[in-house]
Amino acid sequence: MLTSVDTDLLRVLGDPLRLQIVTLLARESLCTTHLVEETGARQTNLSNHMKVLREAGVVDTEPCGRWMYYRLKPEMLAALSGKFAELAAEAEQTAEAGRKRPC
Repeated sequence: MLTSVDTDLLRVLGDPLRLQIVTLLARESLCTTHLVEETGARQTNLSNHMKVLREAGVVDTEPCGRWMYYRLKPEMLAALSGKFAELAAEAEQTAEAGRKRPC
């Protein structure tokens, strides 16, 4: 059942800039300056997106001197991936069994 997937998290990751940020953070921890350079987004826009990602539990922050570094929380994506894997397995079983609801 699709409602078993965290729809709020899907909404958060569905934004193209946030997905780009998540992809970048999967490779390394980055500060706001790095993220602005990599994405081309304005600093204020990027900060708003980082707030959304933090509040959704997708990223953690780590102060380093006067900079704030962001790192991806892989367990959040792994949990989401696991839910989709369960849906895929269920769909495969349905297809193999030829299950369909009569009209």
